[in-house]
Amino acid sequence: MSVYTIKTLNNISPVGLLRLPAGQIAVDAGSDDPDAILVRSADMHSAPLHENLLCIARAGAGVNNIPVDQCSQKGIVVFNTPGANANAVKELVICALLLASRDIMGGVSWARQLKGDVPGQVEKGKSAFVGPEIAGKTLGIIGVGAIGGGVANAAIALGMEVLGYDPYISVDAAWGLSRSVHRAYNVSQLLAESDYISLHVPLNEETRLMYADMLKQVKKGVRIINSARGGLINSDELLEALDNGTVTCYVTDFPDEKVIRHPNVIPIPHLGSSTPESEDNCACMAVDQTSDYLLYGNIKNSVNFPDVSLPPVKGARLCVIHNNVPNVISGISSAIAGAGLNIENMVSKSKKETAYAMLDITGGVPDAAILARLRGNGHIVRIRVLEG
Repeated sequence: MSVYTIKTLNNISPVGLLRLPAGQIAVDAGSDDPDAILVRSADMHSAPLHENLLCIARAGAGVNNIPVDQCSQKGIVVFNTPGANANAVKELVICALLLASRDIMGGVSWARQLKGDVPGQVEKGKSAFVGPEIAGKTLGIIGVGAIGGGVANAAIALGMEVLGYDPYISVDAAWGLSRSVHRAYNVSQLLAESDYISLHVPLNEETRLMYADMLKQVKKGVRIINSARGGLINSDELLEALDNGTVTCYVTDFPDEKVIRHPNVIPIPHLGSSTPESEDNCACMAVDQTSDYLLYGNIKNSVNFPDVSLPPVKGARLCVIHNNVPNVISGISSAIAGAGLNIENMVSKSKKETAYAMLDITGGVPDAAILARLRGNGHIVRIRVLEG
């Protein structure tokens, strides 16, 4: 039995790597032609995507550092780890809410410079750093998935009114929300009514367009927390909004050179998931998903292919990545039947232009001739045969 090779592009928590099945999957950080890649923040857009590369697992939620479209064309499954770092980011957002309200950062910086009668100076100067309590204020959360939902529930517990907007909310995320979270039916309503806004959406063309005019619709004096992606808010427009009082404070985990020195910006150096617990959780989820795909063909939490799974079997399993067009599955079935083999079990799902099928086969193993016939179909991107 061949051993799959995984290449790591960043330091991956050993807690996760220890979950790899010995004798079946090995880590080789120097491999030039790995079967899988584990990555955190390394930029892969200029990295070669070798023919044998089956999957890339991002130990985190965002996949902006991975050329997902190219991977789809080559039949490379891209995994992420949604929810694995949710608690870490949630805690930082709650911290950001308090930092945005009470001028704690300014007060601490001022206090560190005091000399002489420090207690006396503190009593005289503390009024310069007064800020409102968050209890009773309205927090608008855009994106109430694993992180946004956790923030919503925590804010409710702290006495805030919470508005949530998420047109793509999953059933599981909805079940996890407090009943006290109010639904915003559109972005404009949330922006107009919120004293605080917390962003929890990916950065893509859709979100760029959706939130392009966000700062023109917000309640005057709003405080904004961005732990999602820096590009969601235009930096030049933000600086103008900060200068004219439209935005009182902006806390971001993704500062850039334009906003980092503004007195009403609190720049956090991308610490959202920088906890040992989060790194362990992300690594474990990434490793488990990679192992399940390499060994059994199962897909879970892929950003470019559908979730598809079958329990392990002792016979042969045919895994087929193909374009989401008619007659591909019927062609596969015909080829299998024509070789005198039987399809014992099959599952097939699609995700936009891509699709994935797994077929458990009895009566033998598909040989080179069958595979060559299937590969002759221009809509089949990749075929693998796994033997249990």
